[in-house]
Amino acid sequence: MEAAESINADGRCTDRRNWAGFWILGLCNNFAYVVMLSAAHDILTKEESRNATISAPVSLVATSGVGNSSNGTNYDCNPVTTGAVLLADILPTLIIKFIAPVFIHKVPYGFRVLACVLVTVVSFLLVSFSSAMWQSILGVVFASLGAGLGELSFLSLSVFFKRNVLEGWGSGTGGAGVAGALLYSGLIQAGLSPRVTVLVMLVVPVSMLISYLYLLVPPPSLPQWSRNEIPYAAVGSEEEQGLTEESEEEEEEEEEERAPAVHGSSGSFIWREKRQVIKGLLKFMCPLALVYFAEYFINQGLLELLFFPNFFLSHADQYRWYQTIYQFGVFASRSSLHCVKIRRVWILTLLQVVNAVFLLLAVTFQFLPSAWLLFVIIFYEGLLGGAAYVNTFHFISKETESRHREFAMAASSVGDSFGIALAALAAFFVHQYFCSL
Repeated sequence: MEAAESINADGRCTDRRNWAGFWILGLCNNFAYVVMLSAAHDILTKEESRNATISAPVSLVATSGVGNSSNGTNYDCNPVTTGAVLLADILPTLIIKFIAPVFIHKVPYGFRVLACVLVTVVSFLLVSFSSAMWQSILGVVFASLGAGLGELSFLSLSVFFKRNVLEGWGSGTGGAGVAGALLYSGLIQAGLSPRVTVLVMLVVPVSMLISYLYLLVPPPSLPQWSRNEIPYAAVGSEEEQGLTEESEEEEEEEEEERAPAVHGSSGSFIWREKRQVIKGLLKFMCPLALVYFAEYFINQGLLELLFFPNFFLSHADQYRWYQTIYQFGVFASRSSLHCVKIRRVWILTLLQVVNAVFLLLAVTFQFLPSAWLLFVIIFYEGLLGGAAYVNTFHFISKETESRHREFAMAASSVGDSFGIALAALAAFFVHQYFCSL
């Protein structure tokens, strides 16, 4: 009896450690990405100020002040949209998510994590010490590569643990939004320079490595440093670890584990089978892509144009706090999976599109009376986006066959990035249109 209680206690401790480990991994993985978006306005403003100092006084007048009266526009515009930073922040992620599922199964998880850590450190250093726009954008690109590689790797890694680690991952990625945006905004507001603020954040990638190596309790089947460590029973390891599912799911998993090991790892089943898996994932990926297109079109295409000159915050401060409040909404909804599960993600998508249309009209006709109302709308926007993300991957994990699950989790992560990339492109046209009026 005592032995059974001890085993149960050990199991609960392991579950808590793994949940906490994935929470920290989610936090650290998305942190640099969030900080780069929160710093987008500062990155562009820094370059604008440097150019204005070199230029004639007439140029300085044209690029500063509210309303940019030199060209008659009613909008306080940077010469370059913050969508440029978003595009640099998402295109490398999109590319790596497209190509990595083809070969990433051959790389053990330990080496993937080391690569994520190194790339993120380089990104912070480049942005902090940049002396030209291209160096800042290159730093953003490195942050994007680290976040993209990390997301598809950790989503794939989750199949080796109980499914509830996805709750920890989702909550942690939401927490990254709050921590990254709030910490950056708070430190800038407290008087630190953007350079010092970014350097302080080097602790984040180090925390990712510590969490992976010392907090997670990996099963023996996990290919940590060598792919030879895995007999493919790993994807069915939920049953080995005591995860209780509906009886039909248990029978399916048992049948899959009894099946011949010809499928091997996620990369070894045939391309025809992979195409079928991707085809089945489209019902999840398309709504996710659209909801992320709508929300990032808002965040990087519209919010910089919604400036309230009589508010107590400057334009740059308003933009930073828009991002921070959005991330609070994301964190709340990504932490809600344990309480609420939403299978019909298309409803969230529709509501987010309505948000985007409403705020586009608000930019066009400038009818919003106060920044406080916009804060509420932005928080609601974050709730919708976070709920769409975490529910999509929960149901992909639940409804995908065991032998396909590792590949499916990696491949489906391209959906949100594809939507964000399209939003960044749309932001260029929106910025050009409104700022040339």
